[in-house]
Amino acid sequence: MDVQGSKSYEIRTYGCQMNVHDSERLAGLLEDAGYVRAPEGSDGDADVVVFNTCAVRENADNRLYGNLGRLAPKKASRPGMQIAVGGCLAQKDRDTIVKKAPWVDVVFGTHNIGKLPVLLERARVQEEAQVEIAESLEAFPSTLPTRRESAYAAWVSISVGCNNTCTFCIVPALRGKEKDRRPGDILAEIEALVGEGVSEITLLGQNVNAYGSDIGDREAFSKLLRACGTIEGLERVRFTSPHPRDFTDDVIAAMAETPNVMPQLHMPLQSGSDTVLKAMRRSYRQDRYLGIIEKVRAAIPHAAITTDIIVGFPGETEEDFEQTLHVVREARFAQAFTFQYSKRPGTPAATMENQIPKEVVQERYERLVALQEEISWEENKKQVGRTLELMVAEGEGRKDGATHRLSGRAPDNRLVHFTKPDQEVRPGDVVTVEVTYAAPHHLLAEGPVLGVRRTRAGDAWEKRTAAAAAKPAGVMLGLPKIGVPAPLPAATGSACGCD
Repeated sequence: MDVQGSKSYEIRTYGCQMNVHDSERLAGLLEDAGYVRAPEGSDGDADVVVFNTCAVRENADNRLYGNLGRLAPKKASRPGMQIAVGGCLAQKDRDTIVKKAPWVDVVFGTHNIGKLPVLLERARVQEEAQVEIAESLEAFPSTLPTRRESAYAAWVSISVGCNNTCTFCIVPALRGKEKDRRPGDILAEIEALVGEGVSEITLLGQNVNAYGSDIGDREAFSKLLRACGTIEGLERVRFTSPHPRDFTDDVIAAMAETPNVMPQLHMPLQSGSDTVLKAMRRSYRQDRYLGIIEKVRAAIPHAAITTDIIVGFPGETEEDFEQTLHVVREARFAQAFTFQYSKRPGTPAATMENQIPKEVVQERYERLVALQEEISWEENKKQVGRTLELMVAEGEGRKDGATHRLSGRAPDNRLVHFTKPDQEVRPGDVVTVEVTYAAPHHLLAEGPVLGVRRTRAGDAWEKRTAAAAAKPAGVMLGLPKIGVPAPLPAATGSACGCD
């Protein structure tokens, strides 16, 4: 895999959007140090394999050690190959990783991702594992080099860490207290991204709307949204994930009054029961949550609202669960990411009494999913007949090749598959379509495309694709795989952070 003297790398990412963003930074650091990205499908054949781990997902440690075990014989047969483990599980387990997998060369934490190239070189020279876990943030991730997966859409981190103490979540212990980035630095990065052709950005934080608590300005997040509205060429602004406790009226007003802030809101619920919310240390109650939804709908009638829900939290009764179903019926979420509670070592909830039997959790989970599927379909049917502007995406329509369709995201982030027009349409371009059919998780626009607008974002995608194709065989950086940053996929583990 060593081509023309350059060493190749592969990064395997697990977990939340923050980890995806960190992996883009890790890729940028490695390429800045002279490494090249291994071709797609390398499957551990790179000179350096990096695992960016998650400590929140169920069986995260078993998955990591299983993958490390599969790489052990490859490493033994390839002198010079290196393996690095970073992310939340590395921050949590530290020396345990090297004890269980002594063939690992580098272990680094969430606070010192910028050290990876140095640690790899040190491990090579000293011929021994390097374990370096910083206890506090050394450099804000967005100040590091990056290799973005998309030419036209980008994550922009505005804060790291979290000040909440949710009893099911270990992320604050691993990511630390919230640390906010200066508004000027955030806006400068966004302007630079737009200059490169990016037309959509997603503001990212463990608790994104608490932004400002570290700098003493309670309205800092709404001000940031409004400032994004003044950036010429920035067409779409999204953010994830907020917390109901910090979701204030000035944020709703900023969303409604800033044209490029999209009519989409991901608002984690977790439970509709006040009793369970208290046990979770979620600092809001059902009335407060539904009040936020009502205000958002009044200000932004076409907003699509999504959520996260945990089923089977310790002590949850049938009455508690019915309260969750009640909120789902009232809120009418466009989509819900539903999770069966499972213990996470190191969290207060893991040692709580009245753990719910698996079969009870499963039965409640299935009822919740059935209800939400029904609501999602009903809400999507309301989109039929609407004319929408879609940002063309790449890799989001798994059947596009067979159906001769393309896919894109509506302003409210709904996925729409549309008929491929006669003229060329590139990821990042914008098309106008009429919705003709609705399914629970996507829409179809089966008629002719009503309009195509070529964009600078499409130009950026075309330029990047041409540059990738021109690379010598074996050193291809690969085509962008991620279009508009999508929500977390549905899963049966706990969500990351306070999502």
